[in-house]
Amino acid sequence: MKSKEKLKGRVHKYDRDNIDTDVIIPGPYLKIHDHAELAKHAMEGLDPKFAQKVSKGDFLVVGSNFGCGSSREHAPIALSQTGIRAILATSFARIFYRNAVDGGYLLPIEVEKSAVTRISDGDELEIDLERNEITNLTKSESYPMKPFPELVAKIIEAGGLLNYKHEE
Repeated sequence: MKSKEKLKGRVHKYDRDNIDTDVIIPGPYLKIHDHAELAKHAMEGLDPKFAQKVSKGDFLVVGSNFGCGSSREHAPIALSQTGIRAILATSFARIFYRNAVDGGYLLPIEVEKSAVTRISDGDELEIDLERNEITNLTKSESYPMKPFPELVAKIIEAGGLLNYKHEE
């Protein structure tokens, strides 16, 4: 993921706080090692048809504390394998945030509550990572996004922690 890249996609919105990892990928599927198969069960605890609705590059918009619960890495893997490129939320559970970034799976983007309120299911968004701005192409509105901390931005730029080369 390059910091000057602009992302475009359609919104899948679930207006809820505290969506936990058991909802993102229910426990019975944790034995699945095939990522494509795992993706078929993403968000099944909330919307059994979620994986069928998503196209490559789409966005998930949710409330606060997204990804709370267990530290399972399966959650960001399953979401990314459905085609979700970024999640917009007012806040993330710390371990989910780091799993998403460190694995290079998807972008956890923090936004103000007003942005979550204004964005609707099905809206088309463009995310400008260089300007830290989200444009709602459907409604002709823009919303700021919280910039990634410097180290997180470098890890994202590298495509995940395994690709990141620390500079001394």
